[in-house]
Amino acid sequence: MITLLTTPADRELVITRTFDAPVRRVWEAWTRPEHVRAWYGISGLTMSVCEIDLRPGGAWRWGQRAPDGQEIVFSGSYEEIVPAERLVYSEFFEQMPGPEPVRVVLSFDATPDGGTALTSTSFWPATEIRDQALAAGMESGVKEQYDRLAAYLRTM
Repeated sequence: MITLLTTPADRELVITRTFDAPVRRVWEAWTRPEHVRAWYGISGLTMSVCEIDLRPGGAWRWGQRAPDGQEIVFSGSYEEIVPAERLVYSEFFEQMPGPEPVRVVLSFDATPDGGTALTSTSFWPATEIRDQALAAGMESGVKEQYDRLAAYLRTM
């Protein structure tokens, strides 16, 4: 399966991927810490924090530690939760905090063959910030992370 990143509008980034797993399984893999710990991030890094308070207004915090000790941590809060359908949340990159968070709308849609089309639409504070993240290697990291999620879903 292909993970596709597109920039359809200023300040917007859309990530799409179809997974060979039912919506409920993909939802659980994305919203339960015991599952997130198994697939989140990129290989070579260690999951250092995985906190999920899955409720409107609840906080989340996911991070990894590099072999040199550097922390790469993202955090935010949930705005809207529709189980097995949609998550809306804010996202901060803690190592480069900005004036306002990225807003993410994550949609889980069933495919005719029983899989899940996952669509992440993020709205960035500025086009320049989004483009800096992409230039820093975000695309390869997202693709690896989604490949790790696909592999993990086969074991659930």
